[in-house]
Amino acid sequence: MSTLKSSALRTVDVARRAGYSVQQIRNLERDGVLPPATRTATGYRRYGELHVHSALAYRTLAAATGPVEAKRIVRAVHECPTAEVLALLDAAHARLDRERTDLTLAKEATAAISAEPIGDVRPSDAMSVSELAAALGVRPSTLRHWDAEGLVVPDRLSPRGTRRYAPAHTRDARIVHQLRTAGYRIAPLRALMPELRRGHRAEDVEAALAARDASITARSRALLDAGVALAAVLTAVPRAHDRTSS
Repeated sequence: MSTLKSSALRTVDVARRAGYSVQQIRNLERDGVLPPATRTATGYRRYGELHVHSALAYRTLAAATGPVEAKRIVRAVHECPTAEVLALLDAAHARLDRERTDLTLAKEATAAISAEPIGDVRPSDAMSVSELAAALGVRPSTLRHWDAEGLVVPDRLSPRGTRRYAPAHTRDARIVHQLRTAGYRIAPLRALMPELRRGHRAEDVEAALAARDASITARSRALLDAGVALAAVLTAVPRAHDRTSS
C-alpha cells in the first residue's frame, strides 16, 4: 500500500502527476521545495507521494502568492516548526485581505472622483508637481514616472518644461493613485487612461477594478486549495522542531 512516505516513484512519475517537466522537478528538489530523493544503487532518484504532494502544494501556492513566497512556505513545511509554517500562511491570507480592502476603497474612491464635475477652470487652479504630490501623499518622482508612462500627462508652461496639473490632470492622477493602491499595474493603466480621457471613465474604471477583483478571488481560491496539499505534507513530515520546542 502506497503512503506519503513511500519511495517508489521515478522523476518522470512525479513530473507527470504534478504537471511539471523532469528538469523542473529536479530544480524544485535543488531549491528545497521537495525533500531530497533517495537514490538507487545505480544513482537513480526515487521519490514518493510526499514529493508529489509537495510539488502540488508549491504549484497551487505559486498561483496564490507568487513563486518566491511559495518556495519559502513549502521549504518551511520541511524545515521549520509548525507554528512558523502557519504564521507564513496567516500572513499570505492577511495580504489578500488587505488587497481586498484596498480594492473596496479604490472602487468607492474612483466612483466618487469620476463623478466630480470640472467647470469654471482658472489658471490659478493648476498645481505644481510638489503640490499635487503632497495632496496625493506620493513622491514627486512618482508623478514624473506617471508622466513618462503616459498615465497622467500635465501641461508644460515654460521653456524649462515645468509641469502644471490642471483640474482634469489632477482628477486623472487621483484615479491612477487609487488604481495603483488597489494593485493595478502600470502596463494595463497605459491602455486604460487614454480611454478614460475620451469619456468612457466610469465603465473602464469599473472593468479594471472588476478584473482586479477576479484576480484576487482566483488567488484566494488557490490559497485555499494549496492548504489541502500542505496539510497532507505537514502531517507526513516528522515534526522534530515541534517536539524540541515543547
